[in-house]
Amino acid sequence: MTSPRVFFYVQHLLGIGHLARASRIASALTTAGFDVTVVTGGSEVPGFPAQGIKSVVLPAVLAATAGFSGLADIHGKPVNDEFLTRRRDLLLDAFHRVRPDIVITEAFPFGRRQMRFELLPLLDAIKAMVPRPILVSSIRDILQERTKPGRDEETVSLVKAHFDHVLVHGDRSFVALPETFPLAGEIEGKIIYTGLVAGPLPKEPGEVFDVVVSAGGGAVGIDLIRAALALAQRSDPRRSWCLITGPNLSETDFAELALNASDHVRLFRFRKDFPSLLKSAELSISQAGYNTVCDILQAGCRSVLVPFTAGGETEQNLRAMRLASLGLAVAIPEVGLSADILRGAVEAALAECPPRSGRLDLNGARRTGDILGELFEARRIQQASS
Repeated sequence: MTSPRVFFYVQHLLGIGHLARASRIASALTTAGFDVTVVTGGSEVPGFPAQGIKSVVLPAVLAATAGFSGLADIHGKPVNDEFLTRRRDLLLDAFHRVRPDIVITEAFPFGRRQMRFELLPLLDAIKAMVPRPILVSSIRDILQERTKPGRDEETVSLVKAHFDHVLVHGDRSFVALPETFPLAGEIEGKIIYTGLVAGPLPKEPGEVFDVVVSAGGGAVGIDLIRAALALAQRSDPRRSWCLITGPNLSETDFAELALNASDHVRLFRFRKDFPSLLKSAELSISQAGYNTVCDILQAGCRSVLVPFTAGGETEQNLRAMRLASLGLAVAIPEVGLSADILRGAVEAALAECPPRSGRLDLNGARRTGDILGELFEARRIQQASS
C-alpha cells in the first residue's frame, strides 16, 4: 500500500509559532509513514519545515501590523490583487499536482481570515476532487478571542460545510476548546484532542547557560530582550546568560543589543538547540507562545513568562495565567516591563523547585499521526466497500 499523501498548509504572519508547530507535526507524520508536503507562505525560517520534508514555498506575505491588520510582502509593502491571484494559482497548482489523501489547514478557519482569497478556492478544489481528500483543521489549544460579531458563526459554518475533523493540539484537562471558542458545542462531533505538540526529549546541550532568554520569532519581543539584558548586566557575572532575539528582530535593534552585552551575556538570533539549552538551564525567561511553553515543559525548566498582549492578543496571557495557577511558571505582564520587575519574578521562580514532568500530555505530534492513520484507514475501508 502506498503512503497516504498529506498536503499541509501553514501560513505564519508575525511570529514563527505556527510554522514551528506544523513542522513538528509534519516530522512526526513523516516518521509514521505519511508522504507529507508542507505549503508555507511566510518569511523563510531556516530549519522549518525540517530537512527531508517536501515543501512548496509560496511568495511570502506578512502581517502589515502587530494587530494582523492587512498583508504586506517581504519588504513591508502592501500586496496587490495581482500578487494575491498569483499566490492562489500557485497553491491550487500544487494541490492538484500532489493529489493528496489528506489536507490539513493550520489555524483556518479558526484563524487566518486574511488568507481566504486562496483558502476558499482551495476548499472548493478539495470538494470537487474525486475521491475527495479528508480535510482537517489543525489548531492550537487556546484561540484568540474574537470581538467582531459573526466571526465564530462564520467559522462554524465553514467547518460544517467542508471539514471532516478539527484537531485541537492541546490537553483538555489544561484548556478545553469551549473556553476560547464559545460555539465549540456546535461542532463537538468533529473535535479531536491530540495533546500538546512538544518536541522530543532534548539531548544534552553542547553549551550550558544558567539563564536562557527567548523572544519567539523576534518580531515583537524587543522589550523583553532589553529588560532581560539590563537585568543580566547587573547580575552576578558568574551566572551566564543566553539571549535569543528571534530571526525577525531588525538588524538595527540586534546591533544595539550586541553593543551592550558583556562577557557573561551571549546574544544570538536563533539556536537550533534551544530545547537542549533549557534542559541544563536554571531558568527560562520568555513570552508564552505555544511552542516555547511546550519546550519549557518538556525540559522541566523553571520559567518566567511575559505573555505578548499587544494588539488585543489574549492567547498567551491565558496560557501564562493557567500555568502560573498550576505552579508551573511565574507570570508577569508585558505592559510596564522593566529590569526591576523582571528581577522580582526571576527571584520568585528560582526559589521554586523545577516543575514536575508529566503534568500535561505533551505527545500531540505522535498522536496526530495515529489519529490521521486511523481516519485514512477508515476512509479506505469505506471506499473499498462502496
